[in-house]
Amino acid sequence: MYKRILVPTDGSEITAKAVQTAISLARLCGAELAAIGVKEPFPYSAISEMQPVPPQEFYDAQERIAAGNVKAVTDAATAAGVKATGHTVEALHPWEAILDHARNQGCDLVVMASHGRRGVSALLLGSETQKVLTHSELPVLVVR
Repeated sequence: MYKRILVPTDGSEITAKAVQTAISLARLCGAELAAIGVKEPFPYSAISEMQPVPPQEFYDAQERIAAGNVKAVTDAATAAGVKATGHTVEALHPWEAILDHARNQGCDLVVMASHGRRGVSALLLGSETQKVLTHSELPVLVVR
């Protein structure tokens, strides 16, 4: 059925449910798991002297967090007997990075979490999951 499943992670509790679902599905299908952690770009401002955190410190922290989240996924997959790889990428729009990574890694399914926001809060906050659903040519499994 599926050969390579992509699961984005941000380390949140809701993402952990999607990770477990992706691992279970990968194990059931004999698929490989690809984990991705998306890092925010440095928020440059017009007044660069007033940055609260130096750029390199920001990049290092972003990489440490994203790599830790991805490692947690690959470790859990390996413990479950599922072959897994992980990457971190920097992107202004996580949904674009997720779809690009899925394409580049030859994934045939994306498993993502949804916070389940509705109404005005969903409209105002936006949703990376919704954007992936809207723009993906691949099947997307949404876990709530």
